[in-house]
Amino acid sequence: MQVILMERVAKLGQMGEVVSVKDGYARNFLLPQGKAMRASEANIAQFETQKAQLEARNLETKKEAESLADQLEGKQFIVLRSASDAGALYGSVTTRDAADAATEDGFSVDRKQIKLSRPIKELGLHTVHILLHPEVEVDIQLNVARSAEEAELQAAGKSIQELAAEAEAEAEFEIAELFDDIGAASLDEDGEEVRPGGDDSGLVETPESSD
Repeated sequence: MQVILMERVAKLGQMGEVVSVKDGYARNFLLPQGKAMRASEANIAQFETQKAQLEARNLETKKEAESLADQLEGKQFIVLRSASDAGALYGSVTTRDAADAATEDGFSVDRKQIKLSRPIKELGLHTVHILLHPEVEVDIQLNVARSAEEAELQAAGKSIQELAAEAEAEAEFEIAELFDDIGAASLDEDGEEVRPGGDDSGLVETPESSD
């Protein structure tokens, strides 16, 4: 099917171009979203009469998108989720979650603008692509963690594997200290091991018999 583009479409063309696309792509995406019209003589003539207005509107929305992109560039947003000790999420972080995280922080982002190659299913830092305008794109970062404290550590550059290793080392250290305390408690003031029964010889003294 031949269509005339009403805006720039990535890997397809610029506003006003007449291009050939698959029928399904046109019917299911380009036409219903207003990104294109069928390239009939009437529609091409209509576009020409509206071209100046469409270009002006496109320029205005592009400037707004560029302003928002400048604010979003390099931003990191925290998303708290439950996960296993290995870092696997119980569920996944979707485009809606990413949009909600940005919106809660004061940015107007629609889930349809979020581009994920696949749902996020692990703790950690994840780069997320946002298409604010056909000609304006920006990347943000989602910090997916189980708590605000964990998110802070991840933001400082520590991976979930490093955090798990540190927690394990700390647990082992606490256990070692506990055994040291138990061992110290079993020594007398002179550093001698105290055995049950009082005398460390283990012998029981019997009274002498009298003649």
